[in-house]
Amino acid sequence: MLFLLHSECCNSHSIRSNNLCAKILPHGDLIKLNFGGFVPLSTVDWRGRSACAVFFRGCPVRCTYCQNSAILAGKDERDCEEIVELISGSLLAISGVVFSGGEPTAQKEALLSLARSVKTMGLAVGVHTNGVYPGTLEALINERLIDHVALDIKARWARYNNLLKGDYVKDVQKSLSLCKGAHESGLLPEFEVVITLFRGYDDEVSIIAQEAGSVDIVLQQGVAEDVRPLSEAEMKKIADGLARSVRIRTREGGEIVYEGDRSRRAARKRQR
Repeated sequence: MLFLLHSECCNSHSIRSNNLCAKILPHGDLIKLNFGGFVPLSTVDWRGRSACAVFFRGCPVRCTYCQNSAILAGKDERDCEEIVELISGSLLAISGVVFSGGEPTAQKEALLSLARSVKTMGLAVGVHTNGVYPGTLEALINERLIDHVALDIKARWARYNNLLKGDYVKDVQKSLSLCKGAHESGLLPEFEVVITLFRGYDDEVSIIAQEAGSVDIVLQQGVAEDVRPLSEAEMKKIADGLARSVRIRTREGGEIVYEGDRSRRAARKRQR
């Protein structure tokens, strides 16, 4: 998931837009976004693209290591037209928009409205999500409004509900199945599973990778209080056990493509 840097966050209250996409709910109310922040330009949050990022405030889960904990709760409602204008201000420098949070799929109508507007600008749409709202992902896919999904799978299924303090595992499983199917059929051009790694839980990586199947996997360095983060070298050693190409993301080294131990990959191919 994206990290929101408050120094980069745009908080203008006075912006309006002439965008013609539907911003009105069926009962006549304007669609509003519970706004968490805006980064006008990023070259690291969507591989191969320059993008701006819109952060949605609010999330139903409370991961203790969340880097955007400041926007997990609270209220800052904005008309979607205001957010469209913020995005328009970055048009000359970007090719896509990333919606993150918080949890963007929790605000279904606002996300759909903004995705439609972004598409009319000729931009690609990316979503970073924890997968607890599969209905929103399904609506985005069915309308062909989404080009990239990064799904954060936080643990093996047996540990999921205890970790997230709620009954979420079936929804995340549905989101994973939905996105895999859409990716395989071509409806979702890009799909990746993000695994945030913490010391002592590296044995879960192979289990999650098996669930992910052939889709791209990102091993992301977890950072939490009182726990020393895994180094890039340690994460490479864990990745070697998968015998496949992965991307490794750390704060020190950024994101790299790691092909892994080639001897293990060759052995895996022979076993098949």
